[in-house]
Amino acid sequence: MNIKQIRSAMVRIDYAGKTFLTDPWLGEKGSMGPFTDPSFRYCNPEQAKIAMPMCDLPMSVEEILRGVDAYIVTHVHPDHIDMAADGTVGAPMDKNIPVFVQSEDDGEILKRSGFTSVSVLSENSFFHDIKLIKTPGLHGTKIPCGPSCGVIFEHQNEKKLYVAGDTIWYSGVADTLTKFNPDVIILNACAAEFIDQGRLIMDDNDVNEVYIACPESNIIISHMDNVAHASITRETMRERLTERGIWNKVFMPNDGEDYSF
Repeated sequence: MNIKQIRSAMVRIDYAGKTFLTDPWLGEKGSMGPFTDPSFRYCNPEQAKIAMPMCDLPMSVEEILRGVDAYIVTHVHPDHIDMAADGTVGAPMDKNIPVFVQSEDDGEILKRSGFTSVSVLSENSFFHDIKLIKTPGLHGTKIPCGPSCGVIFEHQNEKKLYVAGDTIWYSGVADTLTKFNPDVIILNACAAEFIDQGRLIMDDNDVNEVYIACPESNIIISHMDNVAHASITRETMRERLTERGIWNKVFMPNDGEDYSF
């Protein structure tokens, strides 16, 4: 397999001869503007002024989408798929390419947006001969800001891959690791947070818990340096994992960087 970090939670995955694109947030730098929904209060008010995405894409949209066989949208949030004012999503994407979602509700949004082949992930989903297993997530330490999921990829000729999605460390993640013992794990870990919802995704403590649970796995840290409500940068994560003595046990790609396993 080849894992290419694109931007934020968007990752291009070459797996068993097929190419997947997860959470395709393709807008230009700053195109979403600041996130100003009053239901989500920033811990630092200055963050509310920051336009997102915070960084440019590392390559053109055309190059990112070229050769993609299927999309996976772990949940419909504006930092995981482009959202228009009319409520439709995924404007830059090819609507005829199959897309996998976490629920019927998310599927209806994709269908209303013009996508012609929408499938809801289950514990027994397949794309050709690749098994895709939906896994649970908990998207907030206080009040979860909606449902989210992860995905296990399985194929007889590949290592097992776990894309955890937007989740904190909790029993659902621990159970997934115990059950599947994945060879490669992708974690969203910028510790994004709001006052009422708490921390929404993993931080360095959670990354350490995953490492303790699966010390032989290849752990990739994603979803960094592109949302205003993040509380950990790549630099901070590197420092904290160095202090913990596990920096040399993980991968944290820059946007555009890739790894093969």
